[in-house]
Amino acid sequence: MSSKQAAELALSVFATSDAGLAMIAPDDRVLMTNPAFERLFDGAPPSDLLARLQIASWGEAAHQKPVLTVNGRTLRIKVMALPPGYFVSCEDITDQFDRSAREAKLARTDRLTELGNRQLLRERLQELLGDSETMRESYALLTIDLDRFKAVNDTLGRNIGDALLCLVARRIRATVSEEDVVARLYGDQFGIIHSGRIQPGSAIALAKRLRDLLSRPYMLEGQLIEVSARVGIAPLTQDTADVDGVIKNADLALNRAKQDRTADYCIFESGMDQTMKARRALETDLRRALALREFSLVYQPQFDLQSGRVTGFEALLRWNSPTRGPVSPMEFIPLAEETGIIGPIGEWVLRTACRDAAGWPDDITVAVNVSAVQFANRALSTTVLSALADSTLDPRRLELEITESVMLDARGTALGVLQRLRATGVRVSLDDFGTGYSSLGYLRSFPFDKIKIDQSFGRGTSEDPGNRAIVRAIASLGQNLGMATVAEGVETTEHMERISTAGCTHVQGYLISRPLPPEDVIGFLSVSKVSPYPSLSDCPQVA
Repeated sequence: MSSKQAAELALSVFATSDAGLAMIAPDDRVLMTNPAFERLFDGAPPSDLLARLQIASWGEAAHQKPVLTVNGRTLRIKVMALPPGYFVSCEDITDQFDRSAREAKLARTDRLTELGNRQLLRERLQELLGDSETMRESYALLTIDLDRFKAVNDTLGRNIGDALLCLVARRIRATVSEEDVVARLYGDQFGIIHSGRIQPGSAIALAKRLRDLLSRPYMLEGQLIEVSARVGIAPLTQDTADVDGVIKNADLALNRAKQDRTADYCIFESGMDQTMKARRALETDLRRALALREFSLVYQPQFDLQSGRVTGFEALLRWNSPTRGPVSPMEFIPLAEETGIIGPIGEWVLRTACRDAAGWPDDITVAVNVSAVQFANRALSTTVLSALADSTLDPRRLELEITESVMLDARGTALGVLQRLRATGVRVSLDDFGTGYSSLGYLRSFPFDKIKIDQSFGRGTSEDPGNRAIVRAIASLGQNLGMATVAEGVETTEHMERISTAGCTHVQGYLISRPLPPEDVIGFLSVSKVSPYPSLSDCPQVA
């Protein structure tokens, strides 16, 4: 091929290329352009082209590939420095760029609520942490969790649950400013990177607005749904080291807000980290205690005022840790319920209590507390019947004590389980009566065998007419409904006299006996036949 033919071929390729091509002289004169270049720049004057391309600023940087937007199109520009000037190549990447932008947005968007997702929130936090301390101090991370969402999801179905999350997302968007970043982190938890002049004051004001708006009722498919929100706040202070640290701080504050049922929100404090570490250590020890059988049961007598004798015992769980010593049930039971460990612990309590009671006289009952978490397990009734069968205990000698929280099950499964168990002869009592919101309503929906009056009423002073009236009313109610009434926390003869006068049928408390280890139950029953309620000094002193 001759040099002329080669030149003609090069010009042909130059003219027909899909890429926009141009030759620029060292003095910035446009020497040559191809049709594709002209279309991309829509016949712009040479001076405008040079201003847009900024070729002089690139100098000898032959490998730079800047992206420019020209006439609504996205172009990738490549400039090659040649002895006679510059060779410019412009590639139209609009479709590719838009597709990448869509994919990038999709990767950072929660598909259900169309809010941002955890990735977006983390990236924005990373950017903010790279700013100056002064800039960072005007931001705070808020995490939001919905109370009772799981119950809605389980009761009404996932479709309703998803629709509820979308409504929540809409309300959150309506509450924040355009500068705020809103994301759904997972499940029913949301996150907001909030910008405000004064932190945490601005974040607190936002938390209060969110709490108010998100707690208003929702209407979905004819169902009126009520949930509430808890908010954790973590300001982006100079002590915040990384993204994970910020998120952890907000989660710690959220957990504290959820534990304190009276709090709408909580602001992170440095001590929370230590509290959470202690909580995790307690959870680890609790699981180990279950595996190593560190738990034990003690039994507190229930005294029948009419017959003047002990008719049953309540099984009480105790944990004597080899490293912690005796751990209060008030400390470990809530954690066991929250983490789900209460399931296997509760089964152990049930089986052990039935086995112990099987060795007692045939007319003595045993009461076992069953939490709402245990009722979430559909196999609970099977477990109860299995424990009875394995111990050969008569079902009529087993009493399950439940609180109002069990009856709050919106699906009604708990009520069905109770009815099936009661049909076998198992007795059911309502514990802590008088402290809940709807206790009277539950007495109409289920025929309890016994009502246990919360100890706060039994221990009230004789000068408190309110307490006396409440105890009398509950005792009368129990009598009319055919239910026994047990007053808890009876510690003095004065308590006993007031309870007896009020009409209660049973009492339980230190005046009768402290909780007893299993090996002392038979001996106590022998003593109680002689003395209606042995004095505190005559009874084994068990905490």
